[in-house]
Amino acid sequence: MIGAVIHVFFQLFTYLFVAYMIVVIGFYSVMLVISSRQLREQYGLNQKEPYEDYLDNIDAKPVSVIVPAYNEEIGIYNSVRALLSMNYSEYEIIVVNDGSKDQTVDIMIDKFDMKKIPRVVRKQLDTESIRGIYQSSIHSNVFMVDKDNGGKADALNAGINVSRYPYVCSLDGDSILERDAFLKVMKPIIESDGEVIAAGGSIRIANGCRIERGEVMEIGLSKTPLVVMQVIEYLRAFLMGRIGLSRHNLLLIISGAFGIFHKESVIRAGGYRRETVGEDMELVVRLHRLMKEEKEKSQIVYVPDPVCWTEAPEDTTMLKRQRSRWHRGLFESLWHHKRMLFNPRYGSIGMVSVPYFVFIELIGPVIELLGYILVPIGVLTGIIHVQVAILMFLLALLYGSILSMGAVLLEEWSLRRYPKESHIVRLFLYALSETFWYRPLTVFWRMLGLVQVVRKQQGWGEMKRKGISQ
Repeated sequence: MIGAVIHVFFQLFTYLFVAYMIVVIGFYSVMLVISSRQLREQYGLNQKEPYEDYLDNIDAKPVSVIVPAYNEEIGIYNSVRALLSMNYSEYEIIVVNDGSKDQTVDIMIDKFDMKKIPRVVRKQLDTESIRGIYQSSIHSNVFMVDKDNGGKADALNAGINVSRYPYVCSLDGDSILERDAFLKVMKPIIESDGEVIAAGGSIRIANGCRIERGEVMEIGLSKTPLVVMQVIEYLRAFLMGRIGLSRHNLLLIISGAFGIFHKESVIRAGGYRRETVGEDMELVVRLHRLMKEEKEKSQIVYVPDPVCWTEAPEDTTMLKRQRSRWHRGLFESLWHHKRMLFNPRYGSIGMVSVPYFVFIELIGPVIELLGYILVPIGVLTGIIHVQVAILMFLLALLYGSILSMGAVLLEEWSLRRYPKESHIVRLFLYALSETFWYRPLTVFWRMLGLVQVVRKQQGWGEMKRKGISQ
């Protein structure tokens, strides 16, 4: 009796796994086609249109750049210095020191000759107490908010309260933007006449690049296999996933490392939620929800060309913490807005986008992990035929490696950020190996995030940086 139940279980899982992988591969294949067309059209257009025209455009919107900083002494100076060289007409830089325990505050005060200023802050969003506000004597558009520790979301909310301009840009303290990034990411906002309320750019990995004075001088590729796989992963996520979703206003995430938002819309939505580690995605989902409930026709878009370079973890310990935290944040965002799932009130967001993130992004690791465990057992016991196991393996290979190879080819075909042919060859070969070692690791780490949810574990975990700026 027990043997028969086990046999039925394995058979049902086999059918489920095959059906699931076919649906997922089909979805990503459609996304690849959509992204290819969109990226090629947009890239060609971007090459022809002079972005410099927006520098003196009266419709150009001033931007408040908010840089939450917690123990960012290694990279904060070069990050701010790089921001000062941005090719944009009007912006302010607000570094929000979130109770750092290192020398972040001292470095900012010393390097930028900052003085404490009296400033009345309109507290539109609740935050931890602000100890003081400083302004640079060298650069009048550089400010620092020194506040009690409350987490990244709280720091961003404090920056929004202090900001003066109608659009706010969230930017990680270790990030380096390309000089025209603001011009390019603000383009759809300016042209939409306010209909686009949020826009995000691409995040690329700076490990292996030559960086001087806070600027990427030469694009390179790290020699560390773990970093190379993250480069491929980012290409796949941004060039395939976000372009396709953005095309139909289905984008549910703008990376916290680089995104621009209409400030009043963010305030109306309640700001960044402090009770989650996925504050960037949760805000975007809430903005979509607000738009649908108030029947607004606003859009949230992804612009592939503006690039923000950031440091990637180089060892498994840091990467495990990052990926488990990301998955925990994904669960928290989806759980908090669970009423949107298959709810026609929220249109294509509720019927397509939220189900995609629930059944492919959130539950995907559970299906894959069961496959890693049950398929070998099934083959060894004779319950699963070898031919079926080979089919399942080929589907997993197609899902992991082949689609990642497609993202690498899409990068070379359109944006061509990596100048050397050897870089593309290495990316291509590493993408082919993804199914055999890297994907199982990320599946395990994402499952760990779900375990942390069950255990109600909070916090970010310690993330040590080596510093990408020199």
